[in-house]
Amino acid sequence: MSTLGERWDNDDVRVRPGRSSRPRTKTRPGHTDAVRGTVLTVDRGRYGVLVAEDTKRERVVVTMRARELGRRGVAVGDRVDVVGDISGDPDTLARIVRIADRSSVLRRSADDVDTAERIVVANADQLVIVCALVDPVPRPGFIDRCLVAAYAGNLDPVLVLTKADLADPADLVAAYAGLRLTVVATSRPGGKGSDIVGLPALRDLLTDRTSVLFGHSGVGKSTLVNALVPDAHRATGLVTAVGKGRHTSSSALALRLPDGGWVVDTPGVRSFGLAHVTADDLLLAFDDLLEATAACPPGCSHLGPPTVLDCALDVLVADGGATPERLASFRRLLRSLAGEDLETAPDEDTD
Repeated sequence: MSTLGERWDNDDVRVRPGRSSRPRTKTRPGHTDAVRGTVLTVDRGRYGVLVAEDTKRERVVVTMRARELGRRGVAVGDRVDVVGDISGDPDTLARIVRIADRSSVLRRSADDVDTAERIVVANADQLVIVCALVDPVPRPGFIDRCLVAAYAGNLDPVLVLTKADLADPADLVAAYAGLRLTVVATSRPGGKGSDIVGLPALRDLLTDRTSVLFGHSGVGKSTLVNALVPDAHRATGLVTAVGKGRHTSSSALALRLPDGGWVVDTPGVRSFGLAHVTADDLLLAFDDLLEATAACPPGCSHLGPPTVLDCALDVLVADGGATPERLASFRRLLRSLAGEDLETAPDEDTD
């Protein structure tokens, strides 16, 4: 007589593998059916992606980041591949499975010691630094930091000076004469509701390009966006009695310009940390000075007197190879990069 155990076979035993013993594979799906799109908005783990499959109409698809992307972040302006439900219908969700190589990146850190970077916008052509001439007063240190970020991120910088009907921009423009920087002054002589003087010149600079508008709260960014993109419906904030603007943009948003191109409106900020940028990154943007630094002594700070070491950049200027204004601008940005300014206070943005 056979026992119960003798009637059992190994095939009768089913063992569920534990989490740590499950077989894993390095093979990942190819996602050959993925559709290319551009990220327009980022909001708490959800991304609005503009897609256009074949000749179908464009639509914004709500997406999430796929697990296979790991820790790689997604930013406004990223060109991404999307799979899943790309109908754009309410309550649908697709996945971002790939991020294309970026042509430029605008980064900032919380401050000059926090090396954690925030990617503000990817693949932009130019950084438009919006600065009011009064109320709030201009902060050259902040402008310098934005310029450093633009040069390091491969963006062309543009400086827009608002409220030029209330103050003369000549002195501030002269301070940046040594840089390759386009400057546009705007004003509303007739007060609120009147046409913006200088807007056509700005529109010409933005047409057919992707531009990031960046600046303090209250300088008039949203006013410019509303004028450039009439359907934007971006709120225009009021400047408080102490000269600090109320934040009216809570996240970066890409908007299509009527005549072609894109403008990215960003939250108003108080500071621009540069912990992620090195002096060498900045020097690459000053190609007319770069070659001369090969003759500098080891460890040269390039800041000139009263440093102990002799900088070859002073010799370059003395020999007529560069203008004193150009070198002065470079050194001012170097000092800003080193934190020798007043623009390092904690952020007050809402992104």
